[in-house]
Amino acid sequence: MAPQPDETEQARLAERRAELRRRYLIPLERRPASNGRGIHHAALICSDPEATIRFYQDLLGFPLIELVENRDYPGSSHFFFDLGNSTLLGFFDFPGLGLKPGKEAIGGVQHIAISVEPGRHAELRARLDAAGIAYGGPDQGIEESLYFRDPDGIGIELLSDELMYFGGQWLDGR
Repeated sequence: MAPQPDETEQARLAERRAELRRRYLIPLERRPASNGRGIHHAALICSDPEATIRFYQDLLGFPLIELVENRDYPGSSHFFFDLGNSTLLGFFDFPGLGLKPGKEAIGGVQHIAISVEPGRHAELRARLDAAGIAYGGPDQGIEESLYFRDPDGIGIELLSDELMYFGGQWLDGR
């Protein structure tokens, strides 16, 4: 486990978060509508398209809906999984580039959180157990979340919370 900030540093960081909230978090009644319509797709890199397809489609149940050649890199595949709610998870492979596994770093993706119905959440937890895939969340008292890694080490969270619900509250003011 990575070193954790000591109590003094945690207090300083908490003060900094509180200051950022005071300065930048616009109260719901004054908050403008977003210019965005949602995430069309996140594009990630995989080492093996078939292993990625088996993981996301066969294990997690996100249907593969397209697989084409990458228009920017001949020979590379570009493919998409349906995450529901008109949202896609896309992947590229880049054969021949000799890419190495990524590490958690500034500017990188820490994890992708995917909302699933509570019944599906329980089913997917059982699938992860049957496949021997380790996950966290429930072990830390976070029953609604399952944190694990895909075949290339990409962090995935499956959570039973609805979209726009976080930390026991609706972020859109419902």
